[in-house]
Amino acid sequence: MRGVLEFFIDQPILTLFLLVAVGAAIGRIKVRRISLGAAAVLFVAMGFTALAVGIGISIDSPEFEHLLETLETIGSMGLALFTFTVGIVSGPNFFASLRTGLWPILGTAVAIAAAAAVSIGVGAALGLPSPLVAGAFAGSMTNTPALAAAIDAAGDPSANSPTVGYSVTYFFGVLGILALTILALRRRADDKDAPVALTNLTARVDRGDRPRIRDIEQSFDDRITFSHVRRGDTNPIQVAADDERVLEEGDLVTVVGPPELIEQVARELGHSSSHNLFADRQYVDMRRITLSDGRLAGRTIKELELAERFGAMVVRVRRGDLDMLAHDSLVVQPGDRLRVIAPSGRIKRISAYLGDSARGLTDINPIALGIGMALGVLLGTVHIPIGTGFTLGSAAGTLLVGLVMGRIGRIGPIITTLPHTAATVLSELGLFVFLAFAGARAGGQIVTYWDPNQIVSLLLVGAVSTMTMGMIVFFVMRRAFGMGMTKLAGVLGGTQTQPAILAYANERTGFDSRVALGYALVYPTSMVVKILLAQVLGGL
Repeated sequence: MRGVLEFFIDQPILTLFLLVAVGAAIGRIKVRRISLGAAAVLFVAMGFTALAVGIGISIDSPEFEHLLETLETIGSMGLALFTFTVGIVSGPNFFASLRTGLWPILGTAVAIAAAAAVSIGVGAALGLPSPLVAGAFAGSMTNTPALAAAIDAAGDPSANSPTVGYSVTYFFGVLGILALTILALRRRADDKDAPVALTNLTARVDRGDRPRIRDIEQSFDDRITFSHVRRGDTNPIQVAADDERVLEEGDLVTVVGPPELIEQVARELGHSSSHNLFADRQYVDMRRITLSDGRLAGRTIKELELAERFGAMVVRVRRGDLDMLAHDSLVVQPGDRLRVIAPSGRIKRISAYLGDSARGLTDINPIALGIGMALGVLLGTVHIPIGTGFTLGSAAGTLLVGLVMGRIGRIGPIITTLPHTAATVLSELGLFVFLAFAGARAGGQIVTYWDPNQIVSLLLVGAVSTMTMGMIVFFVMRRAFGMGMTKLAGVLGGTQTQPAILAYANERTGFDSRVALGYALVYPTSMVVKILLAQVLGGL
């Protein structure tokens, strides 16, 4: 056994991918419909290094240090890649959510502060040195930059260093919040903020006041749109691409939107009709077309000029597994699938114009990726002169840059976003290699500094800290702010600054956009608050 482990320790790249493969395989095993998902990679890596140290391989040996240094380099890149792509995916909706997200952000900060206060109280009652308590707090929050801040403040390289406390409590920091995430997702069927399925309905106009299409859409806050119109029962069907068009009594129109809204529109215009304009393809055709032309990505629906060029319009945009109602200000991304309504015979021209290539789904846009990652890492190195000073680190830096770039969409000729599919793949890859590194480092440290009495005390501090923060977030977000359980799962992962939690929630929900939005909403604040509090605890 020792020889086998020594072989793998001498082969860092081989070991990395083996840990990823074994962890991912175990993560797919379901017990009562529950699986660990990507988090299993973390635990497998912890077990690997813990076993190696347990049979006598020194964590301070050159080979072991080389393994951890190599994994740290790759893992740090993986974490930055993961957070950048999370930002890219969340960017379009993140800044809009800030208008209603201030109180959840403040609630998250309070929950973390409560966890720090509990750590101090329990640690003092158990007679633990402050550096160990600071490390236990950082581990219970699964936050490596907080550990670095605690080490700087404590200045203690002995066995009582924050690293020991961090290593012991990290494991429960993942499991405790994972348990709350599982609880939240079991109840997600009751969410009231779920994306509404879009459908269509044909209505007959009974009104004689000649309402304008644009006025009707605005009266429903652009949550509905019109796709087809026919004047009378014998005239050809036309595309409702002209917002200035007025509806005459007797017109047939197709309304697209949430079911309850389109039925309300039908009642306001007249009544629903047994005709189905969608089914008649003689004069108007429709098709889902993949946006892959880089010259158009990052522009708004209006800037595509489909009405002006082809007399066509976009009624829906499918991004990942989410269908969105198209409106003039919606920024389209590479790989979006646009449902286009157009006069028959023009679909092929529109398809050629938009690109309609599978490359639009997989192009990683290396220019945006390289610039965004570089800017994010650079931002993470900026010294923030608060307290003794700290840096955000590359994870928080790349997340913030990703959010901004995802929101902008385009700067001149440069597309600042990535296709949803490509971003998801890169996100998973980055996450897996980071978890392999984090687990490998923590497993060896736990065994190296094993002291049964101290371990039990540290575990108690970490468990109380983790659950204090997690329970406050769970109940405050649910009860005080009425947050849906799907988004709450993302908030739990973001508050814990824990990619494994986000990965688990994504896997369970099929990458529901609310998960990433909740994660990105609180992650930056959580990162800063944890670093500051770890500095305070380390300096006590």
